[in-house]
Amino acid sequence: MTSETATGAPRSYGNWTKPTTAGLLGLSALGTGILFTGAGFAVVVTMVSNIGNGVITGLIFGLFLLTVAAKDKHGRSLLSRAATRVGWMFTKSKGAHLYRSGPLGRAEWGTAQLPGLAAGSRLTEWRDSYNRPFALVQIPSTSHYTVVIGTEPDGAALVDREQIDAWVAEWGMWLATLGNEPGIEAVSVTIETAPDSGTRLRREVASRIDNDAPAFAKQLLENLVDQYPAGSATIRAYVALTFNAASRVGGRKRTAEDMGRELASRLPGLTQGLTATGAGTSRPLTAQQLCEVIRVAYDPAAARLIDEANAAGEPPELYWPEVGPTAHQAGWDTYRHDLALSVTWMMSGAPRGNVPSSILSRLLAPHRDIARKRVTLLYRPIDAAKAAAIVEADVRASSFNLASSDKPTARNLTSARAAIATAAEEAAGAGLIQFGMLVTATVLDASQEADAKAAIDNLSATARLRLRLVHGSQDSAFAAALPLGLVLPKHLQVPNEVREQL
Repeated sequence: MTSETATGAPRSYGNWTKPTTAGLLGLSALGTGILFTGAGFAVVVTMVSNIGNGVITGLIFGLFLLTVAAKDKHGRSLLSRAATRVGWMFTKSKGAHLYRSGPLGRAEWGTAQLPGLAAGSRLTEWRDSYNRPFALVQIPSTSHYTVVIGTEPDGAALVDREQIDAWVAEWGMWLATLGNEPGIEAVSVTIETAPDSGTRLRREVASRIDNDAPAFAKQLLENLVDQYPAGSATIRAYVALTFNAASRVGGRKRTAEDMGRELASRLPGLTQGLTATGAGTSRPLTAQQLCEVIRVAYDPAAARLIDEANAAGEPPELYWPEVGPTAHQAGWDTYRHDLALSVTWMMSGAPRGNVPSSILSRLLAPHRDIARKRVTLLYRPIDAAKAAAIVEADVRASSFNLASSDKPTARNLTSARAAIATAAEEAAGAGLIQFGMLVTATVLDASQEADAKAAIDNLSATARLRLRLVHGSQDSAFAAALPLGLVLPKHLQVPNEVREQL
């Protein structure tokens, strides 16, 4: 990531690039392979049979090539969309889009465990070197362990521009240093906005009222407590760090006890590094706190009850097998869970050009048409040893695409310059990281779905983001947007490298 400054002008950021592959005529590597294979096979058929059969063979390969080459504005080909639709048909035919839990559910054990990708997850609690309890989520299917850190961001209101620039720089350094963390697999940052029940405000005011205060002052405070929560919202931020059980490729996989002891000594340094990024006070979530976060995400109606119980000093005892929904139904572009309905979008294109640090401010802010909104930034740090090979491969691919055409397009020229700049920064010591974004909008009434979709479309335009609805896997996208540390590429049946070529 680079920045440009001018006298008196805010600092801007950009120079992110999307990995490309070398191909002829604007095709990907897969498309180029199909082109050569089809041409060669047509020539062989012509030599063995006749020119008519050769032409027919060439047309068949041409139609197949069209399904790979023809892409929409989100970069998805006809073949990729058709595969998604077929996969959704198989999912519905098997009934895998339905989930029922609890005593009346289909599960024999009668619990409300998490569905889908997080169904096999396990939760344990440990203490770090500061004697702070922290929750450790284990995903046995991928051998991943996740620690969730709760933060209290200060916000950029009434903050000097120099301080904001310093926070952004520290955040970039914190992400870059993660590439050197042993066993780090992914990082996710979740910003969640929801209506404020007023319970915390009432508890804070009640604990500070002086019994000898004038009656007018007491009445004024009571009126504020009663009226202020109307229309207000709470903003919570979580940072989930996901580690691999094997610290290196081919190494021994560590158990939950080994990971708990190791992360106990590493967590203080990670939380202290977050404090300098503007994240405010950073503390790892306990097992009880994480259970509350996930329970409220699947059943927003439980938020008020949990807040009231915590305000009364009697926090509810939640267990990991009980934090999931009692029922859910995944649709083609919606997800119904308990008494709420959610829609999740994925980022298909980052903002072009340079952007200011406040580019996501409106997208992250609460919105009146959305009951609960969750914006999750997904990061996958790349090891320093692999980063050099990746950036050099991008330079070669962009240079080949630039030289393969007599009249290169402006986009090819820009891509080549960005690839060269990225390689130069990596050689100078900068870190390399892959990133994405998921946006989830939750409403309490299905009739509000259209308003929520329109709101996200408008907010994404202000952020200069290209978002598209997640089709056929809304339940998985919803779980990935939660602070659980799910790494989606590790759960794919088709390798991510192949999917990117389709």
